[in-house]
Amino acid sequence: MSSKLQQLVDEVESLLNNKTLWGTAEKQEIASTATSLLQNVESNVLESALKAPGRKVQKVQNNTTVAIETKVVTDNCSEERNIFNLNAQMNSIDIHCNDIIQGHIQGPSAVALISYSSLGDIINETFFEETDENDRVYLNSQVVSAAIGPKRNTSSSKSVTLIFQHMKMNPRSRKAFCVYWRSTEEGGQWSKDGCFLIEVNESHTVCSCTHLSSFAVLMAFTSQEEDPVLTIITYVGLGLSLLCLLLAGLTFLLCKAIHNTSTSLHLQLSLCLFLAHLLFLTAIDRTEPKGLCTIIAGALHYLYLAAFTWMLLEGLYLFLTARNLTVVNYSSMNRVMKGLMFPVGYGVPAVIVAISAAFRSHLYGTPDRCWLHLDQGFIWGFLGPVCAIFCVNLVFFLLALWILKSKLSSLNSEVSTIRNTRMLTFKATAQLLILGCTWCLGILQVGPAAKVMAYLFTIINSLQGFFIFLVYCLLSQQVRKQYQKWFREFMISKSESETYTLSSRF
Repeated sequence: MSSKLQQLVDEVESLLNNKTLWGTAEKQEIASTATSLLQNVESNVLESALKAPGRKVQKVQNNTTVAIETKVVTDNCSEERNIFNLNAQMNSIDIHCNDIIQGHIQGPSAVALISYSSLGDIINETFFEETDENDRVYLNSQVVSAAIGPKRNTSSSKSVTLIFQHMKMNPRSRKAFCVYWRSTEEGGQWSKDGCFLIEVNESHTVCSCTHLSSFAVLMAFTSQEEDPVLTIITYVGLGLSLLCLLLAGLTFLLCKAIHNTSTSLHLQLSLCLFLAHLLFLTAIDRTEPKGLCTIIAGALHYLYLAAFTWMLLEGLYLFLTARNLTVVNYSSMNRVMKGLMFPVGYGVPAVIVAISAAFRSHLYGTPDRCWLHLDQGFIWGFLGPVCAIFCVNLVFFLLALWILKSKLSSLNSEVSTIRNTRMLTFKATAQLLILGCTWCLGILQVGPAAKVMAYLFTIINSLQGFFIFLVYCLLSQQVRKQYQKWFREFMISKSESETYTLSSRF
């Protein structure tokens, strides 16, 4: 252990234990002092390590307040491991060797990991302002600094992985924030930019960051427990939706009177929503093992995107139908749609999910839910296509209604066809608003209206299947006639069966 490194540790300990310095200062002054302290310690530790390049590893681990480990690279990573691991006070970091040597810098390079056991009491959770008002956060790790030298570069070509040991074991909440200390004009504050959560359990949190700085883990106790009413609405509503989607799918398959391209589109939409709701209901909370949760999140991403893609195809089909105003089953447009709809309906969402998984597969699955992570804007891999489809479909439907309005006034001989197409357009527009607005309500679950939006989101989302069955089956005259026919046949068959049974007994 270097005597200079030990001397530095003793000075930092003395400074951190100075109650007068930290206790009487204002918040902005505390932040500025802490920022200067962190930067100076990093610079001095790196300088000490580089002055003795022959000692590749130096440690100060027996102190209760500050722990340090440094490693020196003397070549261009040719004889070293690709990934370096450093440990300090049960916290660790994995960093790539190429990030340590910093390109073409001549001479040795160093990496340092510094852990502060008491600094978190000074720059605590009050310096974090990015949380939701319903969350009560607290610092649940030691403050850890990671630095590379001789140039104190904070960027990293590859993400560094940090593992923090919890100060409080078995936290009641698994909601955690990976944060770093960002220098600001006001002095400094905790920020989530560039850092995201990989995994959290009873004793440790694993984070990944795209830069080097001082890091910590903030755990959030949610002041509002899970609303049991929302849970009941979700299970009852999704159960009803699954039943209605099953009935709608069987109707689209068995009712020959309504067989056409439009019905095929409804059938595929119902199938995607049925599978998505079933998977959501049975597996959304299965966060362990993580690999299975990743697969569930990817499947949900694909199925919900597929449902919206089929809605886009419905919008396109209705627009073409309104423009052509011809018998649907025999139009050339109908043949083109049949050839394109399956590759587009199932291929486009597959491409989006494949690209998302190729670049950010670790962001599938959160500690609480098997869904897309909110960090690094990953959720826009779903919301982006949904918003685009919503806007394009809205344009399709408005154009279809405008065409139908002009045709209705000029072509009296085709009034029946126009009215049928206009009714179909109205139903599809209503379907788009119900399914599309659901996710808009999900985005708006912030601020004072968050609870109201959460209830609206849950109710509308859980009743999507019921809505599809109502609009396309119960409100269809042809389907109702088919239902009546099936019911009469069933009653006749039942009556004949009872008559035969009584006759046999007699």
